[in-house]
Amino acid sequence: MNKQTVLYPKHQQMGAKLVPFGGWDMPLHYGSQLQEHHQVRQDAGMFDVSHMTVVDLQGPGVKSYLRHLLANDVDRLKNEGKALYSCMLNEQGGVVDDLIVYYLGDEWYRMVVNAATTEKDLAWMEKQSAGFDLKLTPRRDLAMIAVQGPNAKAKTLPLLSEKLQQAGELKPFNALDDGDWFVASTGYTGEDGFEIMVPGDQAANFWQALSDAGVAPCGLGARDTLRLEAGMNLYGTDMDEEISPLEAGLAWTVAWEPADRQFIGRGPLEAQRKNPQKKKFIGLVLTGRGVLRNHLKLFNGEQEIGEITSGGFSPTLERSIAFARVSPDVGESCDVEIRGKRVPAQVVKPPFARQGKAVLAL
Repeated sequence: MNKQTVLYPKHQQMGAKLVPFGGWDMPLHYGSQLQEHHQVRQDAGMFDVSHMTVVDLQGPGVKSYLRHLLANDVDRLKNEGKALYSCMLNEQGGVVDDLIVYYLGDEWYRMVVNAATTEKDLAWMEKQSAGFDLKLTPRRDLAMIAVQGPNAKAKTLPLLSEKLQQAGELKPFNALDDGDWFVASTGYTGEDGFEIMVPGDQAANFWQALSDAGVAPCGLGARDTLRLEAGMNLYGTDMDEEISPLEAGLAWTVAWEPADRQFIGRGPLEAQRKNPQKKKFIGLVLTGRGVLRNHLKLFNGEQEIGEITSGGFSPTLERSIAFARVSPDVGESCDVEIRGKRVPAQVVKPPFARQGKAVLAL
């Protein structure tokens, strides 16, 4: 039996189509995935992301532990509430998970990991904690709601405490807390907004208050097309334990300096960094007819050069778009094999859309 978030009764009440996802029963949509996509691009929508896991890491050894555990460097975090996106690697340089870590003090960091990888992540983090003085605490008592869109902050702030209303002044990738409430100016859609952690027993009332304020409930379907347009990777399709951040378009998240910081996976990653044959991560826009789907093969002439990792229809561009992992010598275009036919596609650099508008000249 799949798990259910504390908002499950609300999803049922609001008419969600519920589907299995990462061991959870989650909303796919509330009637129209396309309408929910446009709602976020043009106004404000909310997502239940309580299936993801908040983990608090506390103790005098936490900073040195995270500098060993993560490919990005938490030493960059100097101000309380500041957030950092990073990959957590295995010894071979493959991605165990991608995550956000927040600096809450010299002996307290907060991490948010993916839903389907939570138990694997916790076991890996516990194993790597040997020799470091810290405690890992999964905060399963907290729910998470993402409110995204150009009007998200204006509709959310009046519902927050006086202290948390200061979150309206937060720069991207910063957070503010008030007791167990935690408001972060982060997101997964390419829009302005918040990701809000809230005590589980208060989540349903907050969800209803957001709905009453005109924030529309949105499901996983819109979340996927929004993140694809925004150029954001999805764990399990664009990367996994066999794929390094260098071949997943995430080289920018690896902190190579200082050179003596020995994070897990650094050796294999440095070797791959010097390899001119390592795969390249690109964006694609289909110029012919069809829809780009995961795992479709790509060709340059008769030579197979790679495959799509994430693909779908972009409601903002009204075109089919995708991420793909290909040979490093890919040109400005290639062919996609769709149902036995080769269809031309343009190679582009993601993102495809941000803040309601296409960012590509098509």
